[in-house]
Amino acid sequence: MPYKPPHGHRAKTTKTPDVAEERAEPKVVLLVRLLSAIDEGRFTFEELKGEIGDEKPPSTRTLRRYLSVLSDAGFPWFFDRGTGRYRFAEGYSLRRLNLSHRELLGLVTLKRLGSSLGGTFAAAIEETTEKLLRSSDRRAEVAVTNTSLAIRFEAVSMDAAVERVFEQLQGAEREHRRVQFNYTDKNAVRTQRRVDPYGFIVSNGRVYLVGYDHTRTDMRVFAVDNVLDVAISPQTFERPADFNLDTYGANSVSGVVHGTTLGEVTVRFSPVVAKAATAAATVARDRRVVRRDDGGVDITYRVADPLEIVRFSLGWGAEAEVVAPDDARHAAADIARRLAARYGEQERDASEAR
Repeated sequence: MPYKPPHGHRAKTTKTPDVAEERAEPKVVLLVRLLSAIDEGRFTFEELKGEIGDEKPPSTRTLRRYLSVLSDAGFPWFFDRGTGRYRFAEGYSLRRLNLSHRELLGLVTLKRLGSSLGGTFAAAIEETTEKLLRSSDRRAEVAVTNTSLAIRFEAVSMDAAVERVFEQLQGAEREHRRVQFNYTDKNAVRTQRRVDPYGFIVSNGRVYLVGYDHTRTDMRVFAVDNVLDVAISPQTFERPADFNLDTYGANSVSGVVHGTTLGEVTVRFSPVVAKAATAAATVARDRRVVRRDDGGVDITYRVADPLEIVRFSLGWGAEAEVVAPDDARHAAADIARRLAARYGEQERDASEAR
């Protein structure tokens, strides 16, 4: 006959490991620990066990069940086969960024900068700021939406065809692939070029490719909107270790002119525009400012192309004057005479018409 326990006594039952584990600590605590570990994105399956419980790690069966619970709840975790680690999908995180006022200003500036540039750059910056906002607290969203900051830059204008060319060149630059394309220069001369793309410069509303031109056996800068028929070669290249894109065009007004020797040009600004001219520090990195007693300033620029400074000075109208060297001053005077003659002709034509 089967054994029956005495009346008033209950047979002892053996707890399964899963039940014992769940009763040791509340299940919600273990799930929160699991979420935090996955958020770090650096643990294997066995390592997750240790993160959940140091003294009493869950069994394989229990951990799998917990992962299934998180998945059913909508948490986008996955197993990264490349690294053997568990992590969340790209762009998802449980951490909320608590940005300081200075960091908020940076985020707002980034978003406004993208809006001002427009096109591909605006889309890329918009995606970045939106991802940051999703990981930030409510203050960040309010700061970006209701900002009192406006930024005005010349928008980068690229139609669909130029966008495609830009994407092709970007891909070649990332993969270190040589490219071949047809190029039309500012004089409408069309040539075919073979170029190692080193990087891009955005200046005055245009995007420029900087690279080594095998056709000219020298470094060259190409306006992307003048590039056609891009063909990416299987041939790869290595960018020189001493090449620095940030400093390549640093000694020019446009940011795209490069030269091994620099020339000095001194411009005298009237008191009316002295502060604005002094604030325009990005015109040339190498410059000297001398303040005059009348409130004006003399600014000496060291640049790769002195004629860039001559043309830049004319943008200030009668409030700026090129004072040195003589050849730069003569160049400014020559441009002024031609402009005066052109406007004089227009005035005479208008008088005769009346």
